[in-house]
Amino acid sequence: MAKSHIEFVCQQCGAIYKNWTGRCNKCGAWSSLIQQFDESSRDEKSAVGRGQMSGKQLDFVSIRDLEISDEKERLPTGFHDLDIVLGGGILPGSVMLLAGQPGIGKSTILMQICAHIADNAKVLYVSGEESAGQVKLRAIRLGAESDNLKFASSTSANDIAKTIEESDFDLVVVDSIQTLTLAEIASAPGGVSQVTNCGNLIIRAAKTSNTAVIIVGHVTKEGTLAGPKVLEHLVDVVLNFEGDRYGGFKIIRAIKNRFGSTSEAAIFEMNREGLAEVENPSAALLAERQNTDGSIILATLEGTRPILVEIQALVTPTNFGYPKRTASGYDLNRLNLLIAVIERRTKLKLSDKDVFINVVGGLKVQDSAADLAICLAIASAVAGRKLSEDFVVFGEVGLGGEIRSAFRPDQRISEAKKLGFAHAIAPATVKDEFVVPVKDLRNTLIDYVNE
Repeated sequence: MAKSHIEFVCQQCGAIYKNWTGRCNKCGAWSSLIQQFDESSRDEKSAVGRGQMSGKQLDFVSIRDLEISDEKERLPTGFHDLDIVLGGGILPGSVMLLAGQPGIGKSTILMQICAHIADNAKVLYVSGEESAGQVKLRAIRLGAESDNLKFASSTSANDIAKTIEESDFDLVVVDSIQTLTLAEIASAPGGVSQVTNCGNLIIRAAKTSNTAVIIVGHVTKEGTLAGPKVLEHLVDVVLNFEGDRYGGFKIIRAIKNRFGSTSEAAIFEMNREGLAEVENPSAALLAERQNTDGSIILATLEGTRPILVEIQALVTPTNFGYPKRTASGYDLNRLNLLIAVIERRTKLKLSDKDVFINVVGGLKVQDSAADLAICLAIASAVAGRKLSEDFVVFGEVGLGGEIRSAFRPDQRISEAKKLGFAHAIAPATVKDEFVVPVKDLRNTLIDYVNE
């Protein structure tokens, strides 16, 4: 019988150590090593030798002779935009991983999806975190009471996998992977070994029985998916649930999708009936806008969907030796870079001023075409001069102060026209009568926001 070994496994990267150390030498994480027992021998030579002797030659065929099996009809989620994110709905036999911050609405939207699919298919909701009473109260609130929607409470990955294999459910939801344990592993729930092996077992059961499975995953305080990275490689689709847990819009985007695009996004808002799709997010974001200095309307994209969002800037004299820069919904490093470009390429001095940037509505803007809107908002706040209400802005700003082209300008312009805007301050490369062309940052600030 193989001798039992004690080892220490990093919960961030999976590195294995014989002795405990305060810091993982591989990923640099502190206090991430957890003790666990390895019941198998760690003699790599004997393991390789046994594997070589037990292997057999594979049966292979020509790529021309491969047959494509008929794809079964996808399961609609009940949310049109979410179906687009998934590539047309939930594919039978697929395994999806949904990750998001605590309280953002993961369990709510999953219950709504289960309720919609249960009208025409059999669904099982497995909870390892909440009691039956808690799930029942949510189901009543969301109107998810159906005979086809079943519930089970378990933290055993062995039992869940067996249920998936031997039952005829069309969809199984597992909430969440960090609470599951495999009986053959002695480590605590949520550890690298438990998450990896529990995920592997459930994925095998899903593929064997052609059952669609949605697994809920936790996130770390940095916002990344908790657990080993191998879990993201094992599943077919990884969905990231973003937004402010206390209000504002919430966005679901696919960061990995074997069956569709990763450039789409679904936008939701929370109400008493659960999560609802936002049909016209641009109008909702601009409904309470007051045209003051430092306020600029940006034509941006969420995936391939055009959205108009308000960028607000506040510039005040600093009371300390080091000026403060703060950004909400925008990358702080990019903001510092744009401030350096403004100071170097124009006559605007910001070294003695605090700069605050806010993206209204709780959205996180990662579009490079937001550069020009950020610069105009800062200059407008410094000069105390408002930009005309008829303008929207988009364009990338280079280090030389030049205004560069933006991705899909026609969609941005079309969205601005729908909401009644008259002009767009945009790169000169965009050929449209709607566009007021600009080539460099200095002349743009002189023409529109300088005193």
